[in-house]
Amino acid sequence: MKIERFEDIDAWKESRKLVNMVYDISSNGEFSKNFYLRDQIRSASVSVMSNIAEGFDRSSDKEFTQFLVMARASASEVKSQLYVALDRGYIENEEFKTIYEQATNVINLINGFIRYLKKPRTTHDTGHRT
Repeated sequence: MKIERFEDIDAWKESRKLVNMVYDISSNGEFSKNFYLRDQIRSASVSVMSNIAEGFDRSSDKEFTQFLVMARASASEVKSQLYVALDRGYIENEEFKTIYEQATNVINLINGFIRYLKKPRTTHDTGHRT
């Protein structure tokens, strides 16, 4: 499948799901009252999909890869913040597992895309040049 816009990227699609999951859990109970943690985990989750989108419109695969690395780091940040939410009793263990697995899925998709972009070629389906 040719990727013509960032919305075609599986990692972006899955990161969008992650954002919605994070917003859903952080809108409830005590979690919603811890403004710092709530805003931090939301920001990190949005950063994942934003970096994928921004990187897509960069001029080279090398630049795109740098943004994918930042997106991956933000997904890891979400995972770390989920532990805080769990430890503080803001979320249940099952919610933690579900969202943690989604973040891991996003990281795996990003890693696969990074490997693809690093393959030695002159052009890729993203339209970028190496």
